[in-house]
Amino acid sequence: MRFERVALENFKCYADADLSLSSGVTVVHGVNGSGKSSLLEACFFALYGSAAIDGPRESVIRTGEEECAVELWFEHAGGRYHLERSLKDYGDRVSHDCVLEGPGEETWEGATAVDGAIADLLRMDASAFVNCAYVQQGEVNKLIHATPTERQDMIDDLLQLGKLEEYRERASEARLGVTDVLDNATGRLDELASQVEAKESKDLHERLNALESDLGETTAEIERLEDQVDTARETRDDAQAVLDEHEEKREQLDEIEADVEELESTVAATERERDALKEKIAQRREAVEEHESVLEDRLAESELDAETVRNADGTVDVDAVAVERDALGERVDELQERINELSVEIGSASDEAERLAERADELEAEAEADREEADELAEAVEAAESELADRREKVEELGDEIAEAKAAFEDAPVSLGEAESLVADRREEREDLRGEREDLRATVESLRDRIEEGERLLEAGKCPECGQSVDGSPHVDSLDEDRERLAEKESALEDVEGALEDLADALEDAKALRESEREVSSLEDRRENVQQLLEEKESTIAERRERRESLLADADEHEEAAEDKREAAAAKRETADDLRSDLGSANAEKAEVTDRIETLDAVVDASEALADAREDVRRLREDREQKAELNDERRERLAEKRERKKELEAAVDEDTVAEARAEKERAETYIEKAEGELDDLRATRDDLQSRRGAVENEIEALEDLREQREAARERVEALESLYDEAQDLQEMYGELRAELRQQNVETLERMLNETFDLVYQNDSYSHIELSGDYELTVYQKDGETLDPDQLSGGERALFNLSLRCAIYRLLAEGVEGTAPMPPLILDEPTVFLDSGHVTRLLTLVETMRTEYGVEQILVVSHDEELVGAADELVHVRKDSTTNRSTVEVGEAPTADLLADD
Repeated sequence: MRFERVALENFKCYADADLSLSSGVTVVHGVNGSGKSSLLEACFFALYGSAAIDGPRESVIRTGEEECAVELWFEHAGGRYHLERSLKDYGDRVSHDCVLEGPGEETWEGATAVDGAIADLLRMDASAFVNCAYVQQGEVNKLIHATPTERQDMIDDLLQLGKLEEYRERASEARLGVTDVLDNATGRLDELASQVEAKESKDLHERLNALESDLGETTAEIERLEDQVDTARETRDDAQAVLDEHEEKREQLDEIEADVEELESTVAATERERDALKEKIAQRREAVEEHESVLEDRLAESELDAETVRNADGTVDVDAVAVERDALGERVDELQERINELSVEIGSASDEAERLAERADELEAEAEADREEADELAEAVEAAESELADRREKVEELGDEIAEAKAAFEDAPVSLGEAESLVADRREEREDLRGEREDLRATVESLRDRIEEGERLLEAGKCPECGQSVDGSPHVDSLDEDRERLAEKESALEDVEGALEDLADALEDAKALRESEREVSSLEDRRENVQQLLEEKESTIAERRERRESLLADADEHEEAAEDKREAAAAKRETADDLRSDLGSANAEKAEVTDRIETLDAVVDASEALADAREDVRRLREDREQKAELNDERRERLAEKRERKKELEAAVDEDTVAEARAEKERAETYIEKAEGELDDLRATRDDLQSRRGAVENEIEALEDLREQREAARERVEALESLYDEAQDLQEMYGELRAELRQQNVETLERMLNETFDLVYQNDSYSHIELSGDYELTVYQKDGETLDPDQLSGGERALFNLSLRCAIYRLLAEGVEGTAPMPPLILDEPTVFLDSGHVTRLLTLVETMRTEYGVEQILVVSHDEELVGAADELVHVRKDSTTNRSTVEVGEAPTADLLADD
């Protein structure tokens, strides 16, 4: 599998990004926090959706946005795929949409369908992906810190062995389930047999015949009584009809009486209302007189010609008054417009004066600030010149230290730059001598055992087992040769041990040279940094001197400009005072005109109030006349109601009512007695029917029990056969899983040791042992064992990377190319590695690509060694202003790019 392209929109720190990825080793490079890891997390999210997000789903949406999207194009098993996932935050929920387009017309839509398709293509879910192909930042030690059981579960799941255990457990559960069901079925068969026997002893058919005979007699008696009850009910209903008719007439009489009372009350109330209206008319006539008087007063105040503006009814001509008022209104508008213009001019002049004064203050403050900054720059230049001298002295001191460190190579067996190789040679010689020493020790021990055995035989004179004489025995005849050979080997062993002691001293000397070599490199780097700082400081001093001269010139200009601004501000204030005098005159004239307009409005208001009062009098008179007409109509209806009341009182006959009540009571008494008898008979009938139904049900249940007994017998036989099959299946899955796990453990151990030898060559470790329970043990070359947790931080990181790469190889080779593996992804793998370990990591990465055929390796790192070894470099930058990250692709890192980081 190979990632071809990834596109991001509003994903974490990316507003938008589009990146094409090639085969080989791609290193994603950039400063910490620039968004390197987010690129790989986007690929992980595209493949596995919500399962790839650590936290709430909306956490990957860029701050300030409501939705994000990631598109991934990849090639897998010869087919090309396009996968798109998007999230949208609605506040109370987050929607998740995704589509996967495969070769041809094949398409999957929706999270469930796409997640299933990805798991089928890669043969791994999200958890398996991060345990195999994706080493996430900070989790490089995940497998080493896991317990053997957790590690076993992880690797078994990756190798699909978990399915076999799942099948075995299912078979076991099925067997146990069959046992429970078989026990239940056997018990059920015994229970059914007992139930059939109990029911057959009850003579159910004879009991059914007797019950049917009793039921027929009871049913006939019920039918006879029901006919008599029907006749009594007809008599009762006829009597009730007479009573109902009487009650209806009584209700009509009550309604008529209520209507008469209501009409009498309404007529009286309406008459009271007419009296009240009469009083209101008198009041409104008085109001008319008051409004006429007010109108006369207002006309006198208005200076209008009363004869010209008065109407025939005593009111005024509103239109004539409006003409005069409009003329006055126009004058008010003219005055207001003048007032507004003067106010604006006054405000403008005042604001301009204030602005000029404020600007003068600002210019004076700027001049003072420029002079203060110039003084500070003078002090800074003086301090920087002192610091410059200290740094020149530091450069000379570092030069002396470098010369002193290089002096260690004057009489050394190697030149500067070759110490690391010398240490490696000395270690290799030591390993050869140690191997030779172990061989000699084994030979010496074997010879001593043979000599002791021969001496025991010689002392005994004969073999203790067979009783034969030891004369001529090979063990006895070769004793002298063995003693001579033992002496030679012991001497050789002493020589080798002496050589090892000498070589230990030589190795320490070589390590001392290597330390001197590293010190020279470190000192030269420091001197170069100090020299660079020295040059920067000299440049800074020159810039500050130039800046000081510029500030002093600016201060003089600001002070001259401030004086000009203050003179202009004084002239603007005089202009504003002249305009305020004109504004007072305009306001006085406007007040006089406004008073005349208010007087005219009062004339119109008084005239309108007079017209309204006259209208009220007219309306109240009409209302009083209407109420008189209503009462006349009500009195006519009242006479009709009284006549109908007399007719209903004559139609009520109390004797007929009494006779109907007596007939109804007799009929109800008989019905009550007959229904009591019917209830008893029906209860008897229901009991007989229930008992007959019960017997019929028992007969039916007997037949059903016989059928159930036969079915239960057949089920017991089938379950006994199924139990045997489930037990065989459980044993088969267990044996198959154990066999496959052992094969995988052996293969994984071999691959792990191959990778281990690659990254730990020339170290003190011999090999790794992986037990059948996935327990990991590291063997040192002296035979001692270590738990992986006892390794140093850098060694643990390399150990775990070796284990991850071995698992990756095992999965790739296990499927024989039928399901190509995803890219190998390493996120910040150098966190715990020093420079030596980083070099070994580079060797591991190159071997995975060239020898083990990993088509694509993606690495996130800011380590310069990894950057330099990349086939393709992706540089990530973040804008500090917008907090947005961008990507830039290049074939190899440049000096400028490295300096930027």
